[in-house]
Amino acid sequence: MAAAVNVNGRITDTDHAVVSVLDHGFLYGEGVYETLRTYNGRPFLFDRHMRRLRSSARMLALPVPLADEDIARRFEETIRAAALGENEAYIRILVTRGVGELSYDPASCPHPTIVVIVKRQIDPAPDAFARGVKVSLVPIVRNHPGSVNPLIKSNNLLNNALAMQEAFKHDAFEGVMRNYKGELAECTTANLFVVKRGTALTPPLDAGLLAGITREFLFEVAADSGIAMGEQILRDDDLFGADEAFLTSTTREVVPIVQVDDRTIGPGKPGPVTLTLLQRYREKAQALTRQHNEVLRGSR
Repeated sequence: MAAAVNVNGRITDTDHAVVSVLDHGFLYGEGVYETLRTYNGRPFLFDRHMRRLRSSARMLALPVPLADEDIARRFEETIRAAALGENEAYIRILVTRGVGELSYDPASCPHPTIVVIVKRQIDPAPDAFARGVKVSLVPIVRNHPGSVNPLIKSNNLLNNALAMQEAFKHDAFEGVMRNYKGELAECTTANLFVVKRGTALTPPLDAGLLAGITREFLFEVAADSGIAMGEQILRDDDLFGADEAFLTSTTREVVPIVQVDDRTIGPGKPGPVTLTLLQRYREKAQALTRQHNEVLRGSR
């Protein structure tokens, strides 16, 4: 099959996967998720994604009943069922409150639902990396941390969806969202960086954004590459006046931003810091997953 879905341990194709209409993930958006991809057939940064999954779940008082090794096993089983051949995998795991009464009381849901979706990883078009992309500054404000904290990677993505729909109106690759104070926060499905005088800067977590796994890993890549990187409150003018800009996400790696609405960023083409980080990120992802595979082969 071209894609596979694992619902509470039962694997089917996408047409036959079933979650109850009384699941609180469907009724109320009560749930959390993680998106991973593979390199060399291995889920990249698996431990970090599981750490964030459990952190998000704790903020909802949502139990995750499987240990990491059990989740890894479900990933492997679902990847095999997806029959992707030599293609790398896109993996999404969702944990919801589970089936219960039409009530907000979590006690009515004794068993969380765990869904794993696996399909072929689709990378951005080569031009996105070679020429860069256009983004749009959208009017949709990122969730206030006192309402739905952006640190929770929640299944309830209406805030992000509305923002991306605004970006679509401007034929943009991504939408850039501000927080309630008017500061830049993040993109709808990615973290945001600007480069000034050779230093890559990204908003701090308390600006109201998700603690991106790729964002976190890129700090390590930058340190290994001798590139200065830090956190800083950013506003519109910091983006408009940047020498370079880029966005980061698990499935898209490091994508250069060369235009924001009708404004050109820097020289209007991907800059050296962005391209170096992209290259080093890919090299490190390949090396770490190859090393993991070699360790597994050696232990058999």
